[in-house]
Amino acid sequence: MSTPILQLKQLVSGINPMSDADWEDFAKLWKPFSAKRKEIITAMGEKEKYLYFVVEGVQRVYYFDEQNREATLVFTYPPSFGGVLDSLLLETESRYFYETLTPSTFLRVPFSELQLLIQSKPAIEILIRQGITHALSGLLTRLVELQCYSSEERFLELLQRSPHILQLVPHKYLANYLGIDATNFSKFINKIKI
Repeated sequence: MSTPILQLKQLVSGINPMSDADWEDFAKLWKPFSAKRKEIITAMGEKEKYLYFVVEGVQRVYYFDEQNREATLVFTYPPSFGGVLDSLLLETESRYFYETLTPSTFLRVPFSELQLLIQSKPAIEILIRQGITHALSGLLTRLVELQCYSSEERFLELLQRSPHILQLVPHKYLANYLGIDATNFSKFINKIKI
């Protein structure tokens, strides 16, 4: 079984391979962190200070307002990066919550330290830029689905893109993520052969 830092290296190599020297400088910044189930890691109004690499567990970024409206925006699970990225990169207060859905372990790096490395190591700047570009591409795809697809089409697209997610994430959060009533979500699961 590979260590968390080797899992991180594998993900990084898939995005933008870098020299051994750049990898060593990047890898030494990451420190272990863990959180219990249903723990808020970053709250609305706080500045996101860390970029996370998910080693174990499932998390979500969600919006919640004074009218009790909730919107699940994204799920993170191994091996992926996590956190409230706009707050992190813009260094502004978060408009969202980052919460664990299951007990979770991470590697995390303070953005202040990562930013210094980005300024001195082009390979790391490229890694971050490509990671953001992939996240933006996924977000644009999701916006099209939310605005143009029926509930059932959104459900089917999710299953095609991430069939494993039904076993990872409680269905009430998946329904919220897709903008589908929980009852209809259950009907889709029962109707469609998985």
